[in-house]
Amino acid sequence: MAKRDYYEVLGVEKSASKDDIKKAYRKLAIQYHPDKNPGNKQAEEKFKEATEAYEILGDDQKKAAYDQYGFAGVEGMAGQGDFSSVFRGFEDIFGDGGFSSIFESFFGGSGGFRRSSSGGVRQGANLRYDIEIPFKDAVFGTKVEIQYSHNESCETCKGSGSADGASKKLCPTCRGSGQVRHSQGFFSVATPCHSCNGEGYIVEKPCNDCGGSGTQKKRQKIMVTIPAGVENGKRVVIPRQGDTGPNGGPPGDLYVFIRIKRHEYFERQGLDLYCAVPISISQAALGADIRVTSLDNKTIKVKVPVGIQNGKMLRIRDEGVPSGSQRGSLYIKLMVQIPEKLSRRGKELLEELAKTEGQNDSPKPIPLSQLSDV
Repeated sequence: MAKRDYYEVLGVEKSASKDDIKKAYRKLAIQYHPDKNPGNKQAEEKFKEATEAYEILGDDQKKAAYDQYGFAGVEGMAGQGDFSSVFRGFEDIFGDGGFSSIFESFFGGSGGFRRSSSGGVRQGANLRYDIEIPFKDAVFGTKVEIQYSHNESCETCKGSGSADGASKKLCPTCRGSGQVRHSQGFFSVATPCHSCNGEGYIVEKPCNDCGGSGTQKKRQKIMVTIPAGVENGKRVVIPRQGDTGPNGGPPGDLYVFIRIKRHEYFERQGLDLYCAVPISISQAALGADIRVTSLDNKTIKVKVPVGIQNGKMLRIRDEGVPSGSQRGSLYIKLMVQIPEKLSRRGKELLEELAKTEGQNDSPKPIPLSQLSDV
């Protein structure tokens, strides 16, 4: 596949200034970055394409060669790395903030690596908990008690990680910054310091109970409110119930992911519920009043129209899935049951019906437009 013109890729004119080129690339990098589009190969290719274009047009010497000779003039100059593995270290593009700047552009907040001006205070990790709930509870909402393990502040050292208030010294590897930087071609990548685990300091005499981490693993029970109408695979966020951060840092959040068990009789589409109920030949032909039990165990009186066909649907409003001030419908599919065995009298009656009403011995296909279930 032929390459697109670098100016076309960035959406700028050939006369664009260096700042305009940088702004154009920044916009595309935010839009197509792999961290923002996980698993999206098309976005990853666009990100690579934009990065290659900027690598050429953002450099005066490479840009001049490209302007004069086209792709032939810059062959081999653009990086070919796998950008999906690169963190958010766009130092020369996104300003001094590098890591945090790009993350804030993506998600409107700071990343997991957060340190206070006093040094070493980081938010704890977010945790995930998976639960499976009954279909009915997902439709109408419920409360579920869960039990899980998470890190809490060490009671002995009060989260400091130091034994008896022992002193801490500056990390010699990162010199207190809590992070180290690596150059990967076009990018400057910041990662947490492995020597101090991003703290910026090293505890000289670690607490015996927590080993210097400032946290201890404990189990706790909490009640989780599952909202009415929750869908399969959705999550409920419980703020500040994740791991407590090192050095007394604030706790992360708990993400409760929900799986929904299948129901024996009901299924869901959006806010609507569906079920099927059997009716007899006589009920289908003559019409009838039947009683159907809803998902929330209410008895609903349903009128079966005269001459209803097998598989047709009846709609009961406001008996579906609740969502705020509205509620979906319940669709009841009527299944006409043909007796497998007939009594002598039943057979006589059906034979009499066949003689009276006649039978179609040469049936024609039914138009598809007449097969709608609703």
